[in-house]
Amino acid sequence: MAATAVKASQTTPAALFPSVFTLPQTAQLEALYTIIRDKKTSRGDFIFYSNRIIRLLVEEGLNHLPVIPKAVETPTGSKYEGVGFEGRICGVSILRAGEAMEAGLREVCRSVRIGKILIQRDEETALPKLFYSKLPEDIASRYVLLLDPMLATGGSAMKAVEILKEHGVLEERIIFINLIAAPEGLKAFSTKFPALRVITGWIDKGLNEKAYIIPGLGDFGERR
Repeated sequence: MAATAVKASQTTPAALFPSVFTLPQTAQLEALYTIIRDKKTSRGDFIFYSNRIIRLLVEEGLNHLPVIPKAVETPTGSKYEGVGFEGRICGVSILRAGEAMEAGLREVCRSVRIGKILIQRDEETALPKLFYSKLPEDIASRYVLLLDPMLATGGSAMKAVEILKEHGVLEERIIFINLIAAPEGLKAFSTKFPALRVITGWIDKGLNEKAYIIPGLGDFGERR
C-alpha cells in the first residue's frame, strides 16, 4: 500500500536566514513531533521520542564541524585517505531544559566535556540575566554545541552566546541546537549573530500574546 502524502507544518526553509538549517523534512520526523506535541503523551514516551529527535539534531550539528584530511592504515594493511574533525568540541546546555539534551550529545560524542549556563529573567529589568555558569577552562579553543530545546523570543539564547563570547569563543565556532523555534526568535537571533549556525528540528508558526511558541509542545522541562 502506498504511503499517504501529508503536508507538513514546517515553515518554508527558503524564508530563513542562510545560517539556519533544519532537519530533513520526512514523514518519520513529522510523526516524532506529533507524538511529543500531543498533551496526552505519557512522560515516558515524551522522553523517549524527544531523545530520538535530539540525537538527530546532534548528528546534524556534527555535520557542520570542519574536517581536515586524515590518513589511516586499515587491518588489511591498506592506507585509507579519510578525514578527521579539525578541533575539539564541547557542549554547553542552557539550564534547565537544555540539560535534557546532554544525554543525546554524550551518546554521539564519547567523553565530551559539557558546560552549563543558567539564565533567568531579571524581575527589575525584565531582561535575561546570568545567574550561574560553569564552562571548560579551554572553551575558547573548542567548537561549542549550545543546547536549548525551545527558541521563543531568543532572549536566553542570545545572552548565552554573549557569555560564550566573553569567554573567548568565536561566534563562528558556536552551533546552536534546538528542537522547536519560533520565526520571531530565529530572526532576532540570526540578525544579532549572523556567523553563528542554528540547527533546529522544527520551525513553528510563531508566538502568542504570552510569548509561547504556537503550536509548540508546552513546557519542555516540565513535561520531562
